[in-house]
Amino acid sequence: MPGVEGFIYPNELELQWSVLIVLYPFITGLVAGAFILASLERVFNVQAVKPTYRLALLTALAFLLVAPLPLQLHLGHPERSLEMYLTPHTQSAMAMFGFVYLWYLMVVLVLEIWLDYRRDIVLKWRASTGFARLLYGAMALWSDNISESALKLDDRLGRALTVIGIPSAFLLHGYVGFIFGSIKANPWWSTPLMPIVFLFSAIVSGIACILLLYFVTCWLRRVPVDMPCVDTIAKYLYYAFLVDFSLEMLDLIHRLYEADESFRALDFMVKTRLFTSQIVLQIILGTLVPLVLLGLSQLVTFREKTRRALYVLAGSLTLMGIFAMRWNVVIGGQLFSKSFLGYTTYKMEFATREGLLPAIVLMILPFVILGVLIRLLPPWGHGEGDRGTHAQG
Repeated sequence: MPGVEGFIYPNELELQWSVLIVLYPFITGLVAGAFILASLERVFNVQAVKPTYRLALLTALAFLLVAPLPLQLHLGHPERSLEMYLTPHTQSAMAMFGFVYLWYLMVVLVLEIWLDYRRDIVLKWRASTGFARLLYGAMALWSDNISESALKLDDRLGRALTVIGIPSAFLLHGYVGFIFGSIKANPWWSTPLMPIVFLFSAIVSGIACILLLYFVTCWLRRVPVDMPCVDTIAKYLYYAFLVDFSLEMLDLIHRLYEADESFRALDFMVKTRLFTSQIVLQIILGTLVPLVLLGLSQLVTFREKTRRALYVLAGSLTLMGIFAMRWNVVIGGQLFSKSFLGYTTYKMEFATREGLLPAIVLMILPFVILGVLIRLLPPWGHGEGDRGTHAQG
């Protein structure tokens, strides 16, 4: 069979988890990272990132709505996924994720966005006519009480939800790493560091995504970029990236030191079939280069135009590196036989249920949803009233 080397069991010739399973942890990671960035302003009072607070919440919601779709496409009978709610199985991590997802979507994220936007929704309800009035009235739950005491209560409840949402976001994405790290039969995945690595890489990817989206939205709206805001976001991105990189290096050093019976097979994979995706894309271009760029921006005082270019390049490379990391974990972990004596290949088709075309559509869909959310609930009024006083073109 082309692309197969050595001894490999028949059931390992074709990969069971495709590019859609790569997308799943990548998308959920963006959700968790975006929410963590939003919590910096709401919980930790980092006022510099306030212009991105609402944008981060809407982005998290848009990606969270799409997050289950890769799994649904992967399932042969997606309608059976409802059974996890009807007949819950508490000992199944995958089944319990359904409840984590529902809790995070309906209770934490949607309710926090509603509380934060309730005043704006009521004002739009009062000012609209026709279908728009009906829509905003329904979104306001037909309550137009925006008195000072009501808004203070909304703020207190929203802050409490954000505090609850932080561990919920950790659980949302940490569970993905938990699933992989619990598969003892696969030495590429079976490590207790896997949930932590997934979690910090999620934070990195989410922060990078919001940084890039903020640049894009400022450009589309023809407004100046708030440099104190993006400088602060880049600083936190750098710190989170350092932790993530340190954890990945710790895992690598542990594997090198342990050098068990699977080490030779894994070493062969990295040097051959995963060389481009892991060494070039993930480590060099997706990790070391962004770290150098972000580090330089912290150590050297560049002009604003130069800093913006550095941040855009670093953010883009970071997202590429995190996606490559997900690819190497999901796909790379299936390319070698459990006998450690054989290797297979992954051929991604185009217009099939789990091919490249559905993957592209699933990556575009969250941005379409985000555009609709921004149209309904513009995020620009929160913390941008004095933008002109400190924004430097």
